[in-house]
Amino acid sequence: MGTNHTSSSRLATSQRPYGSELPALITAPEADTPLSSLLPMQREIETVVERVGGVLLRGFDVPDVSDFRAYAASFGHPLLNYEFGSTPRSEVSGGVYTSTEYPAHQHIPLHNEQAYTTQWPMKIWFHCVLAAGQGGETPIADSRAIYRRMPAEIRQRFSNGLVYVRNYGNGLDLPWQAVFNTEEEAEVEAACQRLGIEWEWKDDGELRTWQYCQGVAQHPRSGDWVWMNQAHLFHASNLAAEVRETLIDSVGVENLPRNVLYADGSEIDDDTFTLIRQVLAAETVIFPWQAGDVLMLDNMLAAHARTPFMGPRKVVVAMAEGYGWQPG
Repeated sequence: MGTNHTSSSRLATSQRPYGSELPALITAPEADTPLSSLLPMQREIETVVERVGGVLLRGFDVPDVSDFRAYAASFGHPLLNYEFGSTPRSEVSGGVYTSTEYPAHQHIPLHNEQAYTTQWPMKIWFHCVLAAGQGGETPIADSRAIYRRMPAEIRQRFSNGLVYVRNYGNGLDLPWQAVFNTEEEAEVEAACQRLGIEWEWKDDGELRTWQYCQGVAQHPRSGDWVWMNQAHLFHASNLAAEVRETLIDSVGVENLPRNVLYADGSEIDDDTFTLIRQVLAAETVIFPWQAGDVLMLDNMLAAHARTPFMGPRKVVVAMAEGYGWQPG
């Protein structure tokens, strides 16, 4: 790619499905090459991202998070705020956030960012400021390949859409104030109306919402069909067995912090998610982070995850180019 940079798909991985090109690798020609040296090649990089799903920029000098922020913003779309979140994050600098703040020992499964809504970023960047001493990788997977590999019956059922159910607060999930970035119930209701979310204020003052969303989607530029949901994260089968049993006994299925249903409101059985998780695992690519790495993904074409880790780790995230899905 260009005359001064090396483009290669030969990235050392600990796991990669046959035929996968993720991520395409672009390495700096020499030490101290600034990340900004890639600015003249943005169109080429975007072309590779749309073909492969993601690009790893390795060996470039990224002195500060502000340099990463400037690079992500230079693609022509304002960086997005993290709104209607499902996981805790902290803003580092205008439009740059910490990666999901889950405990280090927990695994975060593959997902496309904000695929539990009908609005998501098309572009997402990760910057490894500090690699963990052990683990802490950001596995990725081709969402087109996941769609193709998924059993036809599951793919068909999910193509009709899904309904996500959320019960906020009560110490079980994020409070609605944090998710909607407001203390005002009227502002929550306005946001729900705008986003096509049904809501209910429960007797204890907490909020329950339902939202009809896509299970699969068609990429607006490439036309490719992709697996585009977070059903396996929201379904009760994602909970440890003893936690799930305790929660259902104490609050009932209807008050679980999160759940997901078929479009017609019927339950999705555990066996379906066993098969889904097997497909996700089969398409996963895992590579070790190096400090300074920048990973750019098309958020519809590539899903991402996080492995457990030990020791300090700092990976920051930026998102851009909002897209809204409309039922067909």
